[in-house]
Amino acid sequence: MNLVIIKYNAGNIQSVLYALERIGAEAKVTDNVNEIQRADKVIFPGVGEASSAMRYLKERGLDMIIKNLQQPVLGICLGMQLMCRFSEENNVDCLNIFDEDVKYFGKAAGAAKQLKIPQIGWNNIYDLKTPLFNEVPDGSYAYFVHSYYAALGEHTIATTDYILPYSSALHKNNFYGVQFHPEKSAGKGEQILKNFIAI
Repeated sequence: MNLVIIKYNAGNIQSVLYALERIGAEAKVTDNVNEIQRADKVIFPGVGEASSAMRYLKERGLDMIIKNLQQPVLGICLGMQLMCRFSEENNVDCLNIFDEDVKYFGKAAGAAKQLKIPQIGWNNIYDLKTPLFNEVPDGSYAYFVHSYYAALGEHTIATTDYILPYSSALHKNNFYGVQFHPEKSAGKGEQILKNFIAI
């Protein structure tokens, strides 16, 4: 299994590597176009800010590479958001893999009267679909850190409630995205990583 983690300036890469090590998987961290294209599976992690991350990807031509990958790709947190059409985080056009916009929790109706932003901590994921969630019970807890969200839509494969129901995972063709951090989500997160490797 040739597993690659895309190296860029918004990656929580070390914790992903540790999580893969715990499930007996090895991955190469690279921004080399040929190595990414030759990989059996690709993980696209992310912690940071959308517009600077997109700028970095475009400067290195990685935006077009990611969009055209044919193998299974898993976007994590910011990685998933960058796979959407547009982000309100500094109003940036993203990769447009998922036909969804990423919006700020603070603009949601009644947000100021409800919960703190960002969402930090454990929350439920439910309405789980696709083999990415094999052996993960509906309502399982996952670990989140984010101020922006993708709305529910045709690509939603998991839902979470925080201020409003939103997409905690997306899927289209060979592309998967999770808003939570599987690498920080204990046994259920490790199962999700195992499932992705098995796809």
